[in-house]
Amino acid sequence: MNILFNDVHDALVNAYSQFSSFKGGENASYIPYLATVPDNLAAIAIVTVEGDILSKGDSEFRFALESISKVCSLALALEDVGPSVVQNRIGADPTGLPFNSIIALELHGGKPLSPLVNAGAMSTVSILKAENVENRWKRILDMQQQLAGAPVSLCEALNHSEQTTNFHNRAIAWLLYSADAIYCDPMEACDVYTRQCSTLVNTVELATMAATLAACGINPLTQKTVLTAENIPFLLAQMTMEGMYGSSGDWAYTVGLPAKSGVGGGVLTVVPGVMGIAAFSPPLDTMGNSVRAQKMTASLTQQLGYNLYKNRWNCTGL
Repeated sequence: MNILFNDVHDALVNAYSQFSSFKGGENASYIPYLATVPDNLAAIAIVTVEGDILSKGDSEFRFALESISKVCSLALALEDVGPSVVQNRIGADPTGLPFNSIIALELHGGKPLSPLVNAGAMSTVSILKAENVENRWKRILDMQQQLAGAPVSLCEALNHSEQTTNFHNRAIAWLLYSADAIYCDPMEACDVYTRQCSTLVNTVELATMAATLAACGINPLTQKTVLTAENIPFLLAQMTMEGMYGSSGDWAYTVGLPAKSGVGGGVLTVVPGVMGIAAFSPPLDTMGNSVRAQKMTASLTQQLGYNLYKNRWNCTGL
């Protein structure tokens, strides 16, 4: 570990101790499975680009990947069709509205604007190169597994809970179809998108996903090249713009690192060239981001001085 091990360990323990029991937020209730997850769970983990691992708390508990899965399908889309096609057909801007907003589509002529909201994620799934629905799903699951360096799998109970309550997303898929902004059968895209959200990971595996992005697409644990290095900046830019939904601007302002949250309680954060960070706790704020995970991550990164907008320039005295 090039960075000082003791400093990172102490910062991680301190962040966990301060905020793992922080009060506030509620579990996502619109997906029945998520409402049943114990709300006292909390964990934080890091994986460095050299493959070192540190974790604290309930780091072995497997939780729903949910919207963090959008990073994985976006990564695959960048590999399949390239950054320009993703930007032109899907977009690279924040919607300024909730992640499941129909109004956002109507205001922008059916263009999703971002691959990291529900509409854009289904459009992203549809743009992937696939022979059929099962091949489309298998390719996304394989990407999740390669990024995590672990046998990530579908949770049937979670998938059933999602598939039987995803009427709003089905409506969004048909609106995308009516605007020529979805590129396979809309119900196929919705089905596969719902499956990709229904996989389970633990906090160390989520940190490994982040570390793979931090290491220019090379998984630090498996040493396998998962993504083309040239595509990583586009992925991190999308995470900066919309990764924390309506709080993305505030996150950039206060933390200054690309991140992606999920309503399962996870937050993935990338420190480019250094490490991946993952934090988890089920209670969410009104934007859909884990209250404790945000606070633990912010505390850790601020203690270590990681902020893309501060690290590279010394503005003292200017």
